[in-house]
Parts: sequence; structure tokens; C-alpha cells
Amino acid sequence: MTVTFAASAGTQPARHQQPSGRRPRGRTIRRTLTGWAFAGPATIIVVGLSIFPAVWAFFIARTRWNGIAPATDVGWRNYERVVQDPDMGAAAQHTVVLTALFVPSAILLGILIAIALNQRIRLIGFYRTCIFVPYVASAAATGILASWVFNPQFGGANAILSRLGLPQQQFLESPSQALVVVCVIALWGEVGFATVVYLAALQDVPKELIEAAIVDGAGRFKVFLHVTMPALRPVTVFMAIWETITALQMFDLIYTTTRGGPLNSTQTVVYYVYELAFQTQRLGYGAAVAYLLFAVTMLLTLAVIGYGRRGGREAF
Repeated sequence: MTVTFAASAGTQPARHQQPSGRRPRGRTIRRTLTGWAFAGPATIIVVGLSIFPAVWAFFIARTRWNGIAPATDVGWRNYERVVQDPDMGAAAQHTVVLTALFVPSAILLGILIAIALNQRIRLIGFYRTCIFVPYVASAAATGILASWVFNPQFGGANAILSRLGLPQQQFLESPSQALVVVCVIALWGEVGFATVVYLAALQDVPKELIEAAIVDGAGRFKVFLHVTMPALRPVTVFMAIWETITALQMFDLIYTTTRGGPLNSTQTVVYYVYELAFQTQRLGYGAAVAYLLFAVTMLLTLAVIGYGRRGGREAF
């Protein structure tokens, strides 16, 4: 009886240790097919709406085409015209100024507001929600609202200035002020994202390092400068790339506020591409400008990533 029980006990697990190899493989295939059945149509649509227009635009950039008449092949002549186009030079200058104003301001404000919201105060959840709401709002709606706020005749901004005894300003109707005002409006909608990212990064800073620095006699400013900031460097590299791309591709806010005016003072490269393609029907030249903007954006992104990796601030 003992031998029989031992034999049966020894042979019984053997039957469980020989599962059919087809069943796990069949389950894996079924799960894969089920997953692609759900994600496949959306993936095809997203890829089709991104890759196909990009490839088509590359061929359009080598032609002279107004969207109606047959296209004429001009080779690389459209790219050569970009260098000689004064309107393109002005649009590039406005884009550089907007990027130089927007990116450092968004990063600095994001860090400062994140530090303020990282404290233990009452209603902290409400404050965090309020700072993120403008980012969720549509940029077009933000631009329409801002155009009323900064209206020189009856806007709320001039009403506040008059209460303070300050002179009235033209804001979006002034060629010297419009680009700065657009940057301020963009910051109002973008700072919430930077704040949330930095707030999450601040909560991941090791508390042991902060406590050790305090024990060694470091003040709050030195702790922030020598402990917190080095921990935030990878996030700063990511935010620099994100905000740079946001500034270079800013269109909807300019479209709803200034339409590139006054006197083309807020005409950026993206808005210039829109005017070339959809207002003057120079689709080939507009596609060439768009591809050059893509190349510049890619080079800036790679440069920032390379700089971050050389300095030990890897974000990707």
C-alpha cells in the first residue's frame, strides 16, 4: 500500500507537469488578436493621418501647385526660395523671440508654483486643480477670451490699469506689444502642465538627502540649489524640449487673437505656412517651409537631449 501510494503520488504530479504546449500559445495568439482587434482600427487611423500627409507633403514640397491646376515639378527650388524670402525671415525672427520669451518663463513659473503647491496647506487640492484647469481648456477658447480681456477699448486689463492710475495700453493692437501679450496668454494656459510635472518631480526627491543637508547646516536656499535642482534636471530637459516644440508650433492662439497682426508682428512660421497653403494657395512652397520647420524642431530636440546626456541629466 505504501509503495502504491508513493508511486501514485510520484506519478500524479507528472501528469500536471506536462501541459499541452498548444494551449498557452493559442491563448497568447487569441489575446494578441483580441488586443489588435480593439487597438488596430485606431492605430491605422492615427498612422494614416500622420504618416500619409507627411509623405505626401514631401512630394508636394517639390512642386508648384495651387491645389486645383496640375502640379509642376520644380525640384528643390522651393527650399532655395526660403532663404531669399523676407517674409519668411520676419516670421522666423518672431518665432525665435516668442520661443525665447515663452520657454524660460514657463519653466521658471512651473518650478516656483510647484514649490508653492508642494507645501502642506489647507485646500491644496483645490489650488492644484485651479492651476491645471487653464491647460485643459481649449487654446482657441483661451484666445477668444483673452482678446476680450486685452481689448484696448473695453477690456478688463485696461480697466485695471486705469484703477491703478497707469496709462492705457494697446496690447494686441500694438506691433511692439502684441507678441509679448501672446506670450503671456500662452503662459496662462501652459504653466499648469509645467507645474504638474515639476510637482510630481518634487515629490520624488529623496527626503533623506534634504534632511541630511539640513542637519549639515544648509539653509532652504542652499538645499534647493544643491539638492532639489540637481534632482529636477532630467525633468527640466524634458520640459525644455516640450515647451520649445509648443512655442514653435503655436498656431491656434495666434489665429484666435491677432491673425498674425498687427502689421505681421505676430506672424510666426506656423502661421506663415497656414497663409501660404490656405490663403494664397502656394501649397508647394508652404510644404517646403513646413518641412524646414520640422527639421529645425528635430535638430533642437536632439541638441537638448545630447546636452542633457553629456551633463548627466538624461530625460529620455
